[in-house]
Amino acid sequence: MKTIAARLQEKDWQQVTINMHEQGYALVTGVLTRQECDDLITAYNADNTYRKTISMERYRFGAGEYKYFRYPLPDLITQIRETVYSHLAPIANKWMEVLQIEQQFPAVHEELKQRCREKGQDKPTILILKYGAGGFNTLHQDLYGDVWFPMQAVLFLNEPGEDYTGGEFVLTEQIPRAQSKANVLQPQRGDMLLFTTNFRPAKGSRGYYRVNMKHGVSPLHSGHRHTLGIIFHDALS
Repeated sequence: MKTIAARLQEKDWQQVTINMHEQGYALVTGVLTRQECDDLITAYNADNTYRKTISMERYRFGAGEYKYFRYPLPDLITQIRETVYSHLAPIANKWMEVLQIEQQFPAVHEELKQRCREKGQDKPTILILKYGAGGFNTLHQDLYGDVWFPMQAVLFLNEPGEDYTGGEFVLTEQIPRAQSKANVLQPQRGDMLLFTTNFRPAKGSRGYYRVNMKHGVSPLHSGHRHTLGIIFHDALS
């Protein structure tokens, strides 16, 4: 079987670019195999893979639990992180250009990690999340420090309608001088959703403006839901 990096290179990144520019998110289907999804779920209980466990209720983030991976990351995750980043960096740089933000992102992920280390951000932000019935995630943004990349990814490890009901992925857009808009998505097992971490550009009559976005998960009605979150910048702690 082809490596995950080779499979990702075969995806339609031109369409991803269009979708990211137009709506701030893009769905890439069939990224992980069922076995890869099952292996990630099984590894949730591994003792030496994670650096921190967070109870979402404790911090009023929602209801559920997630764990941050430690370095070195599993090879599957490293390949996804590096390959996807290389396709997203040009999109991010275009966003900075049209919004007239004096920032450009390096072409390769290792250089972004080096920028993070220079600011004391040396902890990986890859996490796996677990929800049961009633579980949810409040609307939020994943920034973690002074250095951050404006896009991230989430991979869906369970099949909606079979493993769980409810638990939709929610993206909200706060449009200036207007009411918020909600995008409600239900990707399938193995799919990857790319979306903005903080904001996206939108074109108006006077040029581009910022649309701030947050993401979360609606309450599960039944079952269990696991997702793998891939954030490209590292954290302080």
